[in-house]
Amino acid sequence: MNTAETTHTFDAITQDDLRRAGSVKWTRFPDTIGTFIAEMDFGVAPAISQAITEALADGLTGYLPKPKADALQAATARWYAEHYDWNVPAADVRLVSDVIVAYEFAITTYTQPGAAVIVPTPAYMPFLDVPQRHGRRVIEVPSVEIDGRWTMDLDAVAAAFADGGELLVLCNPHNPLGTVATRDELLAIAKTVSDAGGRVFSDEIHAPLVYAPATHIPYASVSDAAAAHTLTATSASKAWNLAGFKCAQLILSSDETRDAWEADGGWAGHGTATIGVLAQLAAYTGGEPWLQEVTAYLDGNRRELAELVAEHLPGVKVTMPEGTYIALLDFRATGVTGDLGAWFREHAGVSMTDGAACGQAAIGYTRFVFATPRPIIREAILRIARALEARAAV
Repeated sequence: MNTAETTHTFDAITQDDLRRAGSVKWTRFPDTIGTFIAEMDFGVAPAISQAITEALADGLTGYLPKPKADALQAATARWYAEHYDWNVPAADVRLVSDVIVAYEFAITTYTQPGAAVIVPTPAYMPFLDVPQRHGRRVIEVPSVEIDGRWTMDLDAVAAAFADGGELLVLCNPHNPLGTVATRDELLAIAKTVSDAGGRVFSDEIHAPLVYAPATHIPYASVSDAAAAHTLTATSASKAWNLAGFKCAQLILSSDETRDAWEADGGWAGHGTATIGVLAQLAAYTGGEPWLQEVTAYLDGNRRELAELVAEHLPGVKVTMPEGTYIALLDFRATGVTGDLGAWFREHAGVSMTDGAACGQAAIGYTRFVFATPRPIIREAILRIARALEARAAV
């Protein structure tokens, strides 16, 4: 059935509702449809609302109590065991304010000043920017597309390690490609990294948002070698719409990383928000029914997006994401050049991320976040279609 024929309570959320709420996604570029920030437009799970309301009523608004931190560590470990079959000791889960802080910890732990961080592209934008703030080079490794599915170019990764790379960024599920790596793919990555004597930062922030038949497999779980050379970052922030609550988890899987955390005095965990810990604890322990509903809706959204692009945007291609709520739209055949984000904001009233911000491999693309009501997705694609038609008519 065409997803356009179905209805859902999320469909009733309007652009006015979202602008009234006041998020950056809907206020940075006024009077445009916001699809450029990786957050959802569906509110939060009832379990999270209840936990936050109770915390405010109880006056739990001060510094983070250790029992609450311990509870989230245990809940994260339990979630990984039950959903991904990786038994992580709760003591190996450390709390940080966000995944970028975890990334910075990986950079300072695993690389020397002047070394290179290897970033497969297209990539989440800060993965390209943050290493340079710490005096590291970035080596971009363009991903390869095979039969409509993007994967890592392991020969190029090996060459990047030989060129001074010391840390590989693995984003799985991938932002913005939507690829969910298979076990064989992860094992091949592990061999490439081990052969080079390298390290891996594994960003698994979108792990709960995977569409059947794909399955999330934690990278560090595939072998002892992978566990030994990896720092894993995760969070409930994307799947449960908690990006502003400043809480994420860093999973340590080697003595080297445990020692590095202790040597740092746990400073990387500074800034983790009490309210974020409470919200994520509620997500992991009581938020699964809401997550299942949202994932099913997003599954329909990705299919609807592909249908709309095929119907209304001739020459434009979209890769069907296997996970996340992010898609890449390929506008290279349309002749639109330069900053595509700015062009579509001006001419279509749709705010997308210009692909160039995701690396050289994404020039000519835009990043489109489809975690929004379907009527809004339809309006966005129709606006883009009208803009392209007007351009062609000139």
